[in-house]
Amino acid sequence: MVSGLEPGMRVVVRYLLPTGQATDALGVLLRADADTLVVDGVRGIETIAVTDVIAAKEVPPPPAPRRR
Repeated sequence: MVSGLEPGMRVVVRYLLPTGQATDALGVLLRADADTLVVDGVRGIETIAVTDVIAAKEVPPPPAPRRR
């Protein structure tokens, strides 16, 4: 499920919260091992248990800001 992801990639990770609801973490993957993923995103650094991950993939860089 999380194979192929390397630190430094921009990723989106969908995972389950303790309440059972799903949420996403979007940002740069800082670390990935057999037990956890660490993503630095908009909400700060998130440590996610691999057992809670529903899906994960690399995503392209954010679009450039629009000019006014």
